[in-house]
Amino acid sequence: MADNKTIILTVEGKQKLEEELSHLKVVRRAEVAVKIKEARAQGDLSENAEYDAAKEEQAEIESRITQIQNMLKKAEIINEADFAQGIVNLGNKVKIYDTEFEEEEIYTIVGSAEADPMKGRISNESPIGRALLGHGPGESVAVETPDGIVEIKILEIL
Repeated sequence: MADNKTIILTVEGKQKLEEELSHLKVVRRAEVAVKIKEARAQGDLSENAEYDAAKEEQAEIESRITQIQNMLKKAEIINEADFAQGIVNLGNKVKIYDTEFEEEEIYTIVGSAEADPMKGRISNESPIGRALLGHGPGESVAVETPDGIVEIKILEIL
């Protein structure tokens, strides 16, 4: 059964995917084609490790191209102008205070396809992202974590 789930992307996220797709199609395909051609020139393909590696790399590139194309087909681009002001929505950068760790953090709420917690980009489907949506500065929200419920205070929407 095909997954018809909408992929939520920011304008920036869509642009990054389009750039990656272009790079894969124009640059990486050509690079791998050269590798395959050079490996074929070495003769017997049945025991040619370079040929096998190049074909595997080619398959990975084609798989990623297909994945990105499908994501872009299903993409819904979020436009911050469409959202109510003063509450956390997709695409917002939010400064919070984590009461458990007693520290401030800044997160950007994005769709799962763009999530990268190490870069402060959390999914709207994550526990923190889901808890923050629809709330405004000054509000505290409860976030259910594996270790129990944690309270987070929204300091501001940046």
